[in-house]
Amino acid sequence: MGNWKTKIKVGDLADTQKLEMICKKCSRLTYITKAMICTAKGREQLYLDEVERRASCKAQGCKGRMRMAMVRLDELSGFVGGLA
Repeated sequence: MGNWKTKIKVGDLADTQKLEMICKKCSRLTYITKAMICTAKGREQLYLDEVERRASCKAQGCKGRMRMAMVRLDELSGFVGGLA
């Protein structure tokens, strides 16, 4: 059993999909894409929880752990309907 991070590999992401990374220590927010993760060979086979575990904050002097969140895609909008 697990959550969505243990079931999705980097290679499964769409090229336009963004992931939100938030530092647990200093609350710095940054966005990453599939292309940014796959700069080294073999990273497309990593699960997202492994990417999150390896990520650390790049702010000067912070080096805090990062929390990953999926950015909502535009085509996944909620149902907007009226009552009759």
